Amino acid sequence: MTGGLARARDLLRLVFTGRGRRMWQAVSYRLYSNSASVGLRRDLREPHLAPAAKRPFQVRPLTSDDDLAWLDVREPGLSDEQVYARLGQARLLASGLQTCHVAVEPDGQACYMQWLILSHQNDRVRAFFGDLYPRLAPDEALLEGAYTPEAYRGQGLMAAAMARIAERADQFGARWVVTFVDEGNAASLKGCARAGFVPYLRRHERFRMFRRFVSFTPVSRAASSGTII
Repeated sequence: MTGGLARARDLLRLVFTGRGRRMWQAVSYRLYSNSASVGLRRDLREPHLAPAAKRPFQVRPLTSDDDLAWLDVREPGLSDEQVYARLGQARLLASGLQTCHVAVEPDGQACYMQWLILSHQNDRVRAFFGDLYPRLAPDEALLEGAYTPEAYRGQGLMAAAMARIAERADQFGARWVVTFVDEGNAASLKGCARAGFVPYLRRHERFRMFRRFVSFTPVSRAASSGTII
């Protein structure tokens, strides 16, 4: 299933579960909106000390045995935003994109997830995301789908796990690892900086009557040094 069809299915699910307000917000965004994201990248040839988290963990590819119960949208008491975010992660899991990595605690419990996508998956990325990302060069990898379960937030897991997952791209011949973050998401931008990522692109996204227009522009040298302008 393409990303658009999967998203439409999930919007209907929001309606049928009494979360029509969140569905309408998503539809309104696609009727008319303007947004911008920051493209960041890390040069794996440049040494970078991965930040520490407040709890020990290791990173590895996701396995079928991993417990992802924290993505259950039937959990009582969830907000509309929590359900919407969990549905998004489930779409990625069903997309066929490889490889999802998880951070796991010493007891084996997964506490963070993110996809490390290599260039041989360019066609699958385009089929699922459309033109949302530039085509990856052979020496590039994409990080997408970062998600920290609610119970593990505020403990530095994103930056620490993201840094270690990015470093795994070196095993597959990638030098550059790229990711994109909404430019208004200060917490995630700060986490990316701690993980060794610096700005290199700005992505402009416009929706007009469900049609999306995406463009990319380089950021200034000042932004590449850590200041988005």
